[in-house]
Parts: sequence; C-alpha cells; structure tokens
Amino acid sequence: LAPEAEEGTSYGMPALRLDGRPLVGVTAAAKHLSLFPFSPAVVEAVAPDLDGFSLSKGTIRFTVERQVPDAVLERVVALRLAELRA
Repeated sequence: LAPEAEEGTSYGMPALRLDGRPLVGVTAAAKHLSLFPFSPAVVEAVAPDLDGFSLSKGTIRFTVERQVPDAVLERVVALRLAELRA
C-alpha cells in the first residue's frame, strides 16, 4: 500500500513515515500491542470493524492471540495515506 514509506520513529515509537510525516506506528506493552494511525478519524472510521478490541482516540490495542484483521489493517493504512496525500 505504501512502498515509498520509510522506517523511522515518531513520538518515540517505531513507525513508518511518508514524506517525513508519520503513517502508522506500533508499540508493545506487557499485555497488548498498539497500532497508532496518528489519526483519531482513522480509528473512528474502522471502529465498527473492531468490535471487542480496545480503542482510544488514536490507538488500536490488540494481542498476539487476537490480531487486527488484515483487511482492517489495510484500510487503516489506506485511510491514513489519503489523509497524508490530501
């Protein structure tokens, strides 16, 4: 979806960056992993597809046992790309 994205950091976490701006980031905590699309609007847009997942304004939390479905992850990236390219 974003072959031109580069590995880097944003807000102190590993992230993919596009044109110097954060695309998505990830972190690991003791009991979960977090996906950060750096956009409350993106999280809100995919929230209906993430029933049972822990969500906050800009974060999608998941576990190794219950991962974000590929289709939702692809949508997160596509929506964030659209924001960055607007």
